[in-house]
Amino acid sequence: MGFNRAIVGALTLFCMIASAIILPGATCALDAKVTSAMGILKSKAEKLGPAKAEGTDTVAGKTVPAIYFGAAKQDNDFALVDGVAKETGGIATIFVKSGDEFVRVATNLKGDDGKRVIGTVLDPKGKAIEAIKKGEAFYGDVDVLGKPYTGGYEPIHDAAKNLIGIYFVGYAK
Repeated sequence: MGFNRAIVGALTLFCMIASAIILPGATCALDAKVTSAMGILKSKAEKLGPAKAEGTDTVAGKTVPAIYFGAAKQDNDFALVDGVAKETGGIATIFVKSGDEFVRVATNLKGDDGKRVIGTVLDPKGKAIEAIKKGEAFYGDVDVLGKPYTGGYEPIHDAAKNLIGIYFVGYAK
């Protein structure tokens, strides 16, 4: 855990220096917030225990795999994502891999109706999906359900290194 915080700190410092020297505006500062928020989300998830997909659950009328961190099922449970949002001021989401889709099973992102957008899927043609399918993280500007965000996506793997979901954090632009 200390190593993760050191990496987040180093990336934050790099972005602050780069923004002062190279980049105009607050783009890199926002990127540093995303990197920091991702570190917080992953750290809180890791404290709950190892990630696993086991059984199924119903999320917004869809049957999807149930994703867990330790014994804490994430489907329809908002404690983790709300805790991260409260601490960081951003959006946090847990996606589960369901066939070829990634379905939002826990999020504090709300639609125009004020309801959480659980059950919706990650854009299969979006910028992040190719990196995730390669087992890589994606950070940058993205469209999230029709609205611009600066965000980060990182794969969630189980103990056997199978891709079972995605972490997401972001900030509206």
